[in-house]
Amino acid sequence: MSALSKLSLYHFRNYTSLDLALDERHVCLHGPNGAGKTNILEAVSQLGAGRGLRSASILELKQINSQKSWTISARIGSDWQIGIQLDETTPSSPKRIIRMNGAPSKGTKIAEIVRIIWLTPSMDTIFRGGASERCRFFDRQVFAFYPDHGKVVTKYEKSMRERNAVLEKPNPSQEWLKSIETKMAEFGAQIAINRVSILKKLQANINNRAESAFPKATLNLNGLAETFASKGATQREIAHNLAETWQSNRNQDSYAGRTLLGPHRTDLQVYHRPSGTEAKFVSTGQQKALLTSLILATSSTLKNEVNSPRPIVLLDEAAAHLDPDRRAALFDELETLGGQSWLTGTDSYLFESFGNRAQHFEVNGGNVTRQ
Repeated sequence: MSALSKLSLYHFRNYTSLDLALDERHVCLHGPNGAGKTNILEAVSQLGAGRGLRSASILELKQINSQKSWTISARIGSDWQIGIQLDETTPSSPKRIIRMNGAPSKGTKIAEIVRIIWLTPSMDTIFRGGASERCRFFDRQVFAFYPDHGKVVTKYEKSMRERNAVLEKPNPSQEWLKSIETKMAEFGAQIAINRVSILKKLQANINNRAESAFPKATLNLNGLAETFASKGATQREIAHNLAETWQSNRNQDSYAGRTLLGPHRTDLQVYHRPSGTEAKFVSTGQQKALLTSLILATSSTLKNEVNSPRPIVLLDEAAAHLDPDRRAALFDELETLGGQSWLTGTDSYLFESFGNRAQHFEVNGGNVTRQ
């Protein structure tokens, strides 16, 4: 079970020092806006793949006006001690140092014992926003299953920037472009295969779930490479198709100043199944419920993966937008996941129906008090 039994922060965001002793129950944090609730969730999210729930740089996590580097220390159950620290030994290239049980480690190693999924207020716009926003949201779900997915996406984007830069040159070398596109296509094909694999698992989980307070969704990935992957194409076949596409589109891409086709342009299409309407056209309340439903589906699917740890779910201000019945339903669903969830809200009454299934803390001005 992936549950934090202790969390310590030093010079992290608004915390000079914080030590939380925990048990395996869910964690509810209440307090006024700006008190530091989300900062705690952000610290927990650093234990997962990527840059955390705010996508902040490692320097942005540092306490304002502090001359000391930040540190996060977490105990997972009784077997694992994880430490993450900002290393500013070389000011021009700060980095994260990760230790597991005192030994140097990597983020992908942590992912073997803890998987983290989150929902934040900034995600409320994904259905109304652009395709890239929805694609990033879906890739975040894929990260939870395939911790290396983030590295592949980063390599793909780096190769794409290199291609775009070459296309800007007068009379660019065609052989140079071919070399870049071949490498870029390998990464793009892996991204597409990962995405399609997880979408199929999520859709199956959604289809098999009982009807609840959170509506079911129908999901589709609208993208060139994902279409081939969904039809059973191999990674080699997908990569070949992508490379040919980019080669034939060099003139158009050069004129546009960017790569117009590829996995970076894929759109996650989400439909509100009860009404059959695309998510961007339903009400704000329905969108919030649908988004929560997707996070629960990711968590439930991950729970059922072979040899996968139970997910830690971070829900920032998610309960405030739900009526009492739907809040109670959310807490019941989180309980069935068997992992540990962390929730924030401005008022303690928001978590009353959780009762003693959760541990409750008041957060105020960087001070955290058990209730």
